[in-house]
Amino acid sequence: MSETKTNHPHGVFCWSELCTSDWKNGKAFYTELFAWGADDQPIGDDLYYTMLQKQGDDIAAMYQMPNEQKNAATPSHWLAYIAVDNIDEVAAKAKQLGAEIIAGPHDVMDAGRMLLLNEPGGALFALWQGNKHKGCKRLGELNTPYWHELATRNSAKSREFYCQLLGWQCVEKPMEGMNYTLFTVADQPVAGMLEMTDEWPADIPAHWMIYFAVDDCDNYAARAQQLGGEVCVPPTDIPEVGRFSVITDPQGAVFSIMTSAMDDVKCS
Repeated sequence: MSETKTNHPHGVFCWSELCTSDWKNGKAFYTELFAWGADDQPIGDDLYYTMLQKQGDDIAAMYQMPNEQKNAATPSHWLAYIAVDNIDEVAAKAKQLGAEIIAGPHDVMDAGRMLLLNEPGGALFALWQGNKHKGCKRLGELNTPYWHELATRNSAKSREFYCQLLGWQCVEKPMEGMNYTLFTVADQPVAGMLEMTDEWPADIPAHWMIYFAVDDCDNYAARAQQLGGEVCVPPTDIPEVGRFSVITDPQGAVFSIMTSAMDDVKCS
């Protein structure tokens, strides 16, 4: 763990964590796709919390899904963490605002303090108050988590929840026949939101999508397919924003990749 006792700014996405049905093969997929290193930290008998790394720095993590979740047919999934200054205060507020507290707040050894919750619209996410581990050490770089986007069936309700909970501001952006919501902290975009229309399959719940920044969306989508992933949305241009693709990994976890057209990704 890092020795730095600090935290990312309140309201900023700070960590990404993969719960996978096949840790060994899942690790092989992501380390090959993104050229990540992996630091396996033992957490039980033949179980590991793997720090996924870029040039030796922690940028995300993954672990083997517990058997009870596998037996319940829980799909593999990415979980996004948002940094907060006082997790106990925010937890109490989240409950008042109608969120379902799933776990926490509780300490994760001396790394920090976490909370897992479902917001009123049903999207799962986590909160993090860093201590010795603040989260991702390379935000805003290639091959690291870049953008987070909420798909919800009630954007007005979700907007009110997150703005009240985290102090986010929001800006409406017309985009290809729909209104896209930008959430901001100190006038800087931190996340987006779109409304799930009737065209979305009814069995897809509200969710946070994690985008990873890449330098060539088409090449990474093709590489993901070669490694056993499925390209759900082929590389597609968003005018003035960039080119993205939605991918399902071989174990079923969904994520997106984005080549930004906004000159906002560091190459180091």
